[in-house]
Amino acid sequence: MNWSKIKPRIWQWRGVLFAVPSVTALVLGLRYTGCLQLLELAALDHFFLLRPSEPVDSRIVIVEINEDDVRKQAQWPMSDGNLASLIEQIKQQKPRAIGLDIYRDLPVHPGHPALVKVFESTPNIIGVQKVSDTIDSSPVDAAPVLKERNQVGSNDLPLDGDGKIRRGLLYVNSKNEEVIESFALKLALLYLKPEGITEKPSANNPNYLQLGKGVFPIFEPNDGGYIRANAGSYQVLLNYRGRIQEFHRISLTQVQENRIPPNFMRDKVVLIGATAESLKDLFYTPYSSNVFANPERMAGVTIHANLISQILSAAIDGRQQIQCLPEPLEYVAILIWSIAGATLCWVQRHSSYQKIRLPINVVLTTGTLVGTSFVAFLAGWWLPVVPSFLALAGSAIAVTQYIAESASGMRKTFSRYLTDEVVANLLENPAGLQIGGDRRKVTLLFSDLRGFSAMSEQLSPEQVVTILNFYLGTMTDVINQYKGTINEFMGDGIFVIFGAPINRPDDSQRAIACAVAMQLAMQQVNEHNRQMNLPILAMGIGINTGEVVAGNIGSQKRAQYTVVGSHVNLASRVETYTVGGQVLISKNTLEDANIELQIGSQMEIQPKGIKETITIYEIRGVGGQYNLFLPNDDAGMVNLNQPMPIEYTVLQGKQAGGGVFQAELISLSDKVAQMRSPNSLEIFHNLKLKLLTAELTTEEFIYAKVMKKSDIDEHIVIICFTSVPPKAIAILDKLIKSEV
Repeated sequence: MNWSKIKPRIWQWRGVLFAVPSVTALVLGLRYTGCLQLLELAALDHFFLLRPSEPVDSRIVIVEINEDDVRKQAQWPMSDGNLASLIEQIKQQKPRAIGLDIYRDLPVHPGHPALVKVFESTPNIIGVQKVSDTIDSSPVDAAPVLKERNQVGSNDLPLDGDGKIRRGLLYVNSKNEEVIESFALKLALLYLKPEGITEKPSANNPNYLQLGKGVFPIFEPNDGGYIRANAGSYQVLLNYRGRIQEFHRISLTQVQENRIPPNFMRDKVVLIGATAESLKDLFYTPYSSNVFANPERMAGVTIHANLISQILSAAIDGRQQIQCLPEPLEYVAILIWSIAGATLCWVQRHSSYQKIRLPINVVLTTGTLVGTSFVAFLAGWWLPVVPSFLALAGSAIAVTQYIAESASGMRKTFSRYLTDEVVANLLENPAGLQIGGDRRKVTLLFSDLRGFSAMSEQLSPEQVVTILNFYLGTMTDVINQYKGTINEFMGDGIFVIFGAPINRPDDSQRAIACAVAMQLAMQQVNEHNRQMNLPILAMGIGINTGEVVAGNIGSQKRAQYTVVGSHVNLASRVETYTVGGQVLISKNTLEDANIELQIGSQMEIQPKGIKETITIYEIRGVGGQYNLFLPNDDAGMVNLNQPMPIEYTVLQGKQAGGGVFQAELISLSDKVAQMRSPNSLEIFHNLKLKLLTAELTTEEFIYAKVMKKSDIDEHIVIICFTSVPPKAIAILDKLIKSEV
């Protein structure tokens, strides 16, 4: 066995292998406990109701005693004399058998001698006796004369737990170990005798009764949907022909008045029994399960007629008995349907139309299960529906749950790299994984830590990771709060989109508010860094609004949900003009936001790659529902009595360009300073400074950006610190405090 080849197969079908054994075991456990019995019996009842009507059995005639008949009698119970007269009138029709489903264990005067005489002179009449002793009924003996002549059958009917009759008896074991033929079998044998059909054991199973073409399997405790049912005596599943309408019938009054059609009862089995409600010989059967009508009850005489018809039809016509699969085969059937349900869901888990197709396929498969079971029932096989349905549905649900949990785990994994909205777009939108995009207006936010690259050179890798993780985690929380889509972490930079994949009317407003909130959150980041003895950070943010193409950009093998277009480049360029703690927005964003803003300054710039000059605005706060404002950093600047000498280098991109120049700081605050330099400096030049003091090592530098030229002296510029090492911060703080 090559495990390396088997393992991928197992993984490929892991959902099915997980669901099928567990669900099958659960269903079998439920079935064994009997929890499904009533449901399965109810399903069997509906099969009887749905089965097409069968032809009237012309071999049986029911003489019914209805309410009108009872009212017309001089007394009730009917006197023995009237009963004797009734039997004599029936005998004149020359039936093959007469079944008297009326107890006559005690005389009912007048006319008892006449009835005894009729019993003695009628060898084809069968009386009834009740053998069973239950909580609500007691045994009832047969008419003595008929019992002496062995012309008595048991009319006992086994009840199910829901009070319905679905089984019949062929032989009944009495308490004294006497075996008594049932009322129905006794009458059926009288009918079959002229046909040359008598009782004999089946050739295939000597324990089964065979009559002509029919073999009658003995009911077992776990047959069909039953679990540990009482299977005493010789029981069979009743294969009902139908209600009383499926038999010829005539009323007691019609017979007494001799209004019987000629030959109506000739060579028939004639049953005499009560159908009147007041005589309380009515029972619930499968036909009582109609949910659209009051539950109807069937007279005991009609139930006996159905069992007689079942025996005669099997013996003469070869009509199939209701048979059940052996228990092992039932278990296999449950397993097969469990596999079907699990496989159906599993193979469609990657389908784009799974949400539509899956319910349809489950319904179709369930229909196939029910339809197959019904067709089998028409052919005489009772295949349990409920356990198979539970296995089918349970496996489908289990696999669906497994897929959902896997998707949830996948979503959580993806969410570490993509935003929840992008993950939802990829996993839930049918077109979410297609390469391409659409044009839409978005607001783009770029942030970057000022001087972090140079700062990281002076830190260990572990310290760099610690700083970045806390910083990015804090910023992520803020961005999520304002429903921004983090498109990418670019080292210490963050690229955020407002308007894709989900577009909202206030995208630009939320972007500005988010930027201000991010700058305010830097206080939390830096407080954490101070406690960890790590450098203080400063962040710049640039924002632009415009039309881009948003979607899955890349190839079929590797793609990324992102945005492309000139406005993306412009947003990135705006960010490069920022200093630590600053938020700059383009004119596009300002006009699109249409919200109360506190603007600190504005400037004309011509970024690289942009032909036209554009105006950008420094945002100090946002009003309205956000009400967020940045502190004023210039307010604390003090003049130095003794200028601080420095050296500086102008940076070109990330690299130092040109030589080292001398200069001095003449006024100072925590973030801003005035610098006097004999060399000319341009606005937005990035500088690398070194304080000329013995307290700083040669490796520690301050990074700054030229923000403004003095209107009075061209050699004086205002610079903003973008990165200051801890030792330099201590020196600057000391200078400021000494001048206050």
